[in-house]
Amino acid sequence: MSDTSASYRPRMTNAGLAPTHPVVAVDEYGQAREMHVAGEFPLTIKVDGREVVTLMTLGTHPEELALGYLRNQRLIENIEEIRSVDVDWDRDVVLIETTHGQGIIDWEQKLSKRTVTTGCGQGTVFSCTLDKLYDVRLPRVNLRQSLIYALLHGINQHNEIYKQAGAVHGCALCRATEVLIFVEDVGRHNAADAISGRMWLDRISGEDKIFYTTGRLTSEIVMKAAHMGIPVLLSRSGITHMGLELARELGIIMIARAKGRHFLVYHGADDILFDEPPAAEMTPREAKAASLVGDT
Repeated sequence: MSDTSASYRPRMTNAGLAPTHPVVAVDEYGQAREMHVAGEFPLTIKVDGREVVTLMTLGTHPEELALGYLRNQRLIENIEEIRSVDVDWDRDVVLIETTHGQGIIDWEQKLSKRTVTTGCGQGTVFSCTLDKLYDVRLPRVNLRQSLIYALLHGINQHNEIYKQAGAVHGCALCRATEVLIFVEDVGRHNAADAISGRMWLDRISGEDKIFYTTGRLTSEIVMKAAHMGIPVLLSRSGITHMGLELARELGIIMIARAKGRHFLVYHGADDILFDEPPAAEMTPREAKAASLVGDT
């Protein structure tokens, strides 16, 4: 890749919205209270004038979200194909122009084969996403238990929108214990795609990274991690069986129910060095309480 290609960025707006909005609610005592609620807006992605999808989003990173969606769905392969990304909230649309002006190549074929998923705010996987999934080659990595604990502690410093208003998921791109990018959105898929878009723009490799999410690890989240080249998934929530099967096939370490000093390794335990076990084994009641976090 030439230096020019490596530094290329499409022309983009910077149209992120405020994440929360003040409202008045009445509490159980009949008293009015000023609260903040998370935003939720429709954002329709159009490529060379052709509508692709409408996402429901918090709206804080609309340009990165659109790019990451196209990248993770494998609808556009190279960022050099994208000339501009323009968000217009008056029309709830993001207009993407390509350099060749032909829109998404083989769009009719890709559109004809779609799978409805459990994804909140998205819910569709295109055939090209699946067709190219097994072309991905992920590196094998090793993790220390102490690093997992330190990372979980560090991530607790984020989740600002959730702390203020709730109703959102958070996702993070991490290198060891460092949180490189943290994004919150109304759906974990949107947050993942916004991170992917940022990685695409900044040419950030996923090979030595950990992907953290507050949401469950479904097959679609595993696919997104694979397309981003990330070999480790860490979740506060649970997993699905299809997500686990896919992680096994792709060689992704899958750690879930991770909160405080509790976690469960569903795949990749041989790559974990258990160097900091808790001082005393939790009772079954304590273990159950620690693992009962929302599967949302």
